[in-house]
Amino acid sequence: MTATSKMALTVALVLLAPGCAKFTGDGGMAPVSEGVRKEIGKDVAKLTSAEDHRRARERVEALLAEPLSEDTAVQVALLNNRGLQAAYNDLGISEAEYAQTSLPPNPALTVSRVFGTAGFVEFGFQLIGNLLSAATLQSRTEIAKREFEEARYRAIATTLSLSVDARRAYIRTVAAQQRLALLEQSRETADASPRMMKQLGETGAANTLDQGRVAVFYAELSAQIAQARLSVSKEKEALNRILGLWGTDLGYRLPARLPSLPATPEPLHDVEVEAMRRRVDLIILRYEIVTLAKSAKFVEATRYMSFLELGGGFRNEVETKDAGEQSSKNRYGLELGIIIPIFDTGEARVATAREIYMRAVNRLAERSINARSEARVAYTTYRATFDIARFYQTRVLPLRRQISAEVLLRYNGMLIDVFELLAEERERINSSIASLDALRDYHLAIADLQAALIVGGTVPPSGVINTTPPPETIPLGL
Repeated sequence: MTATSKMALTVALVLLAPGCAKFTGDGGMAPVSEGVRKEIGKDVAKLTSAEDHRRARERVEALLAEPLSEDTAVQVALLNNRGLQAAYNDLGISEAEYAQTSLPPNPALTVSRVFGTAGFVEFGFQLIGNLLSAATLQSRTEIAKREFEEARYRAIATTLSLSVDARRAYIRTVAAQQRLALLEQSRETADASPRMMKQLGETGAANTLDQGRVAVFYAELSAQIAQARLSVSKEKEALNRILGLWGTDLGYRLPARLPSLPATPEPLHDVEVEAMRRRVDLIILRYEIVTLAKSAKFVEATRYMSFLELGGGFRNEVETKDAGEQSSKNRYGLELGIIIPIFDTGEARVATAREIYMRAVNRLAERSINARSEARVAYTTYRATFDIARFYQTRVLPLRRQISAEVLLRYNGMLIDVFELLAEERERINSSIASLDALRDYHLAIADLQAALIVGGTVPPSGVINTTPPPETIPLGL
């Protein structure tokens, strides 16, 4: 083996020594699927082929064929929401960046041929490799791996957050429909009153004031129904967006009523501990802190030496003399390129790395305090909304029904006028709506409690430091 070949092989071995990361084959989705199934018992899938889309579509159609429950609504959203698929694409991008970072730097090969005076020809080539990039490849690969693992938790957080949003939208839609049905039923009951009062007015048995009171009660009830219909339309469209439905899929059916209130609330001890253990946003921030610590150490280690390039070259000079004789000379050499840290000593990069790291630490401390408080508030709200909904169902509504029956009995006995009857009917409707709102708030509190325990707030963007060395170089031929 010639000296040139040995030199080229040496440079190549230095650059190619570290190993390369391999793609997972599923875009990093295995831990995401496992984490989501563990927390909420639902299936997720990254749709990357026509077959994947076909299977997901078939399952969505099967779920929509039956009246949609809260759990099936969540499953439809996880299979059909394209925004969630975009989040899974972000995970795939992170995996690709991890694989790219693990690759050794490509060596550069320069070939030249120079013609001089008559009879002089020079041929040469130079193989150049970035030694610093190769030397720091393992550290940069480890940092990229941590970023990829963090991206997996971000995908889990996005999925769980979508599931909570789907539950909230479902509850609000069903509650809006139930409110509309309650108001329409009340108007059907009151339909005969305006006609009766008009007839009584024609006979002189009812004065103008009583007729006006009945008319305005009916008109107000009709206005409430119109508002309720608008609310149903808006809430259902919000649910459609989260479920990713359009076209013929919009004909799905919802139950007529919200689920009944359970006999007792579910006890949950140590909600703060549960939140600190399960919340994905805290896990992401912990991952980020470890990654930033490694990045800061990398910046500190490369503070003064941010570029180091080594090149090996071969040059063959051939000169033809007048007599036709040729003389050949082979020349070998090395070339080293570095940046001389005269003005930029790397102090700013080191300071930036430290500040970014401490920012993440402070964010985690703040988020941990907030998580404890959010868990306490969510559980307190859950218990309070249960008690309120239970009070309406066991005390307020039974009393209201008793009062309504007594008022109707007195009205039939001509002991009270129509105004008192209408006032009682208005109060009965208001109590029924308030009871429905209390039941809706209870179910929403369950979703909010789940969010406080497993999802958390918005995770700030990753603050990982750029570890790519600057491209400037000053070659020093040796």
